[in-house]
Amino acid sequence: MVQQGSIVSLTRGHYRLCTPLGGSAYGIVWRAEAPDGAPVALKLLNTEQMGRAPAGLRGHWTDSARIEIDFLAGLAPWDGRHIVRLLDSGSHAGLPAMALELLDGDLASWLAVEQAAGRPITPCQALDWCAQVNQALGKVHAAGFRYLDLKPANLLLERATRTLKLADFGTTRPLFEAATHSYAGTARWQAPEQFFPGPDGRYLAGQRSDYFSLGALLYYLVCGRLLRYGAACGEAYGLHGQAGAGALRARHGGLPPILGGDEAADFAGRFGSAATQALGLLRALLAPQPDARPRHALDISRMVGSVREAMAGGSARMAA
Repeated sequence: MVQQGSIVSLTRGHYRLCTPLGGSAYGIVWRAEAPDGAPVALKLLNTEQMGRAPAGLRGHWTDSARIEIDFLAGLAPWDGRHIVRLLDSGSHAGLPAMALELLDGDLASWLAVEQAAGRPITPCQALDWCAQVNQALGKVHAAGFRYLDLKPANLLLERATRTLKLADFGTTRPLFEAATHSYAGTARWQAPEQFFPGPDGRYLAGQRSDYFSLGALLYYLVCGRLLRYGAACGEAYGLHGQAGAGALRARHGGLPPILGGDEAADFAGRFGSAATQALGLLRALLAPQPDARPRHALDISRMVGSVREAMAGGSARMAA
């Protein structure tokens, strides 16, 4: 069992654990001191949870950590602008471990503080963050992976520059493998094909599923709340697990509505003169069918640019 002051040895040296920062059901992240004294984030598997978990689940957690290390290690230095940097890796207690750059916390925690203080995110900031995350997803897809778990808790924030970096790559799946896969991700942020399984009980999520999650994130940032669709999926999963998809489909007689008319109006109304372009971007990202969503990150980048141009034009007219 690790504790404050424990030493963890990885490939490039020894790391001293300082303070736990958080984690998931199977992992824990520590603020640690690198061999040169610099602060880093050290990500370890939770040996206590591993000891209690079934063998199959332990294997899945270990594989997820190795997938994350392999993905981050394979990135070129110029790929990391909006993806957390891997500084070192190795094993601890026979399990994968990694040292990552240390940022100021995750976006979910920061947003909770801002919302509690009554400080809403501006549409300009939301659009800028959407563009940053789109760049990160573009790198993930170009590397041959689908991310599958985009949400505020998996985005790390550098507060001084308002820069976001995508983190936690344990759920990624290779794009070149068979399209169907087992359940992965977080229900409240998932595309329909990622939450509702096919007839064989497996899922058909691909890179355009990540774009749906980007749309759900954009709506959340602008409006300060989840899509009703995402909230319903999250509630159903919380009550019934993966069987919640069937219960939700039965309740609605098919796929629940993705974007309500009032939700669309509220979102568009926050963009003023750019309402048409902003709503067009949101609807494209949240299209129920994957084929109707943008094809790749460049398409999204162009749509974001269109919204920015419309916002700038509106500001110029007001100034005149």
